[in-house]
Amino acid sequence: MAASIILAELAYDTPDGTPLFADVGLTFGPVRTGLVGRNGVGKTTLLRLISGELRPRSGRVSVNGRVAVLRQTVRPDPDQTIADRFGVTAALAVLRRAEQGEARDDELNDVDWALESRLAAALGRLGLDVPPETPLATLSGGQQTRAGLAAIVFAEPDFLLLDEPTNNLDRDGRAAVMDLLAGWQSGAIVVSHDRALLDAMDAIVELTTLGVTRYGGNWTAYRELKAQELAAAQRTLADAEKQVADAARGAQATAERQARRNGAGRRKGLGGGTPRIVLGLMKDRAEDATGGNARLAERLREQAAAAAAAARETVEILQPLTVKLPPTNLPAGKTVLRVEGLVAGYEPERPLIRDVTFAITGPERVAVTGPNGSGKTTLLAVLAGRLAPWSGTAEVMTPFTLLDQQVGVLDPGRSVRDNFRRLNPGADEQSCRAALAKFLFRSEAALQTVGTLSGGERLRAGLACVLGAVPPPFLILDEPTNHLDVNSIEAVEAGLRAYDGALLVVSHDETFLHGIGVTRRIEL
Repeated sequence: MAASIILAELAYDTPDGTPLFADVGLTFGPVRTGLVGRNGVGKTTLLRLISGELRPRSGRVSVNGRVAVLRQTVRPDPDQTIADRFGVTAALAVLRRAEQGEARDDELNDVDWALESRLAAALGRLGLDVPPETPLATLSGGQQTRAGLAAIVFAEPDFLLLDEPTNNLDRDGRAAVMDLLAGWQSGAIVVSHDRALLDAMDAIVELTTLGVTRYGGNWTAYRELKAQELAAAQRTLADAEKQVADAARGAQATAERQARRNGAGRRKGLGGGTPRIVLGLMKDRAEDATGGNARLAERLREQAAAAAAAARETVEILQPLTVKLPPTNLPAGKTVLRVEGLVAGYEPERPLIRDVTFAITGPERVAVTGPNGSGKTTLLAVLAGRLAPWSGTAEVMTPFTLLDQQVGVLDPGRSVRDNFRRLNPGADEQSCRAALAKFLFRSEAALQTVGTLSGGERLRAGLACVLGAVPPPFLILDEPTNHLDVNSIEAVEAGLRAYDGALLVVSHDETFLHGIGVTRRIEL
């Protein structure tokens, strides 16, 4: 039987009992499917249900074949190695003992003599040339993603479940993912906001608050069809709401006409000359007419309201993300940052940064670029004071905030609101709530614990806490678009484009760098 994944009447609630989605029915075959939707709508949760990591409230998940999962980037265990990620630590130990003539007889039966070559081939396919004993914690975020993808290739599954596979990857890494999927003959479900990657898909499944919809073709085809559907749905809704208004106006006009006729009849009866029995008949007819008109008007109103309700159910009501930053008034001639002869790293005799020198003056927008492992995140750690340099100097000469890839500025055990108040001690409750609302954390959403948020929601929470009050005159951002949906990326772009402070940004998203107006690059 061909590999397949079937979801039938699937429903899931968040740990606090909030329904996330219901009655999801989908079938995935040996094609590449992009899973898209806004942050927090449940894309990662759906992958975890398919992999068996979570159990649904109701419905069923049927998987025919072996599944391998690449999760969103998480902090690796300090002692975990590449061999651990591949699940071959024990097998490698047996191989080492066999090579040294120290293996037991029962172990020799299980020796995989080709293991090391297969490991190297899988790593090489994703552009990594490192020994299996390498600790994952010593790799950059992009290198860790490559190692995870290599482990999936090594496992030879029937289905790939990839959650934001191009996050943190440089140009070559993104190309490697594209090549991997281009040659993949089995099934793949890919959660991503990377438009180039989504354009390589065979189908798009959109997850919204209204349910799931499958579209044939890639991202570009989906966007075109989605725009047509949304325009048609909005026209239908506008027509239905016009019918509601017309029905209300018609009912009012009919009631007023009937009232005038009834009034004329009463005045005629008061004038005398009309027999009492005739007056009674006139009154009965007037009451019947008034009641009939009211019933007809109510029926028309109900029909129009039902049509409008049905039309609204086809249009997802979305609150736009707005990023409007107050001025910092950073002087144009102010020296913001000065780096001279900087050398730094984590392992003795293996510096990641060598003799780096540059400065930022006034509201410059500078990008730090370079391949995975070239030291971009290490440089930011030195600037933030989290890592001491081996030699040279790095001096930040104005207040600043660093938003790193793991959004480490947030306490995962606290709510979004409490994190905001902790990071912005001068903000009162009203200004806190107003700032969070701009980043779509309204009402109860602001009370969610950060540790329960999706990757995109957590990044949005970090941006809210850093940018929502009065931002510092210098922002250091490490891959700020990772995990954000396309609409949120565009909103962040617009906010940073209007920001009058200095920016130092690490990002592999060239569209984003262009959008925020980067004028200079530091190549590592």
